[in-house]
Amino acid sequence: MRRWGPTDYRDMPWKNGGGVTRELLKLPHPRAPERFLMRLSIATVASSGPFSLFPGVDRTLLFLEGEGMALRREGAPEVVLERGSAPFRFPGEVPFESRLLGGPVRDFNLMVDRELAEARLDVVELAAGGEHPIEGAGSVWLYGLAGRAEVSGEPLAEQELLGWEAPGSLRVRGVGEARVVVVHLTSRGG
Repeated sequence: MRRWGPTDYRDMPWKNGGGVTRELLKLPHPRAPERFLMRLSIATVASSGPFSLFPGVDRTLLFLEGEGMALRREGAPEVVLERGSAPFRFPGEVPFESRLLGGPVRDFNLMVDRELAEARLDVVELAAGGEHPIEGAGSVWLYGLAGRAEVSGEPLAEQELLGWEAPGSLRVRGVGEARVVVVHLTSRGG
């Protein structure tokens, strides 16, 4: 198990120069140092505009706070993200334009190199004392969005990230009410 906190995170410019993201974790690509295998980050989107392009990368956005953000791409209906929206998954090479619905927003970003791995992002809402099992192969990361939790006996505070390689079975329990992002990463063997 590994633990990261706010002092470990890095503020990084967006690839398109349009803003800054707080990088929580970046796993290196095994063959291309300029790329990544997986990246977790939280972005503050202060103005409407184009998303950065990431060819070969699957992206998942989880809306965190603000009044909402609409995403549009050519030939498809607009997608509105707001608090309570399901995570939105899309290919990183597809050009999207964002339109803020009333001021800056923040979102949680999962990006993974689709040739080498696949990833899934879930949000677990816990009542005080409530428990949720986490199963699956591969690696697991948990990020504390709100409140406090325990993961198989390890404390998880707000803005902390815990990671396990091939953990088998874990249990997350609310210490009070808690909201936790769970990311599963499975290798494709590439």
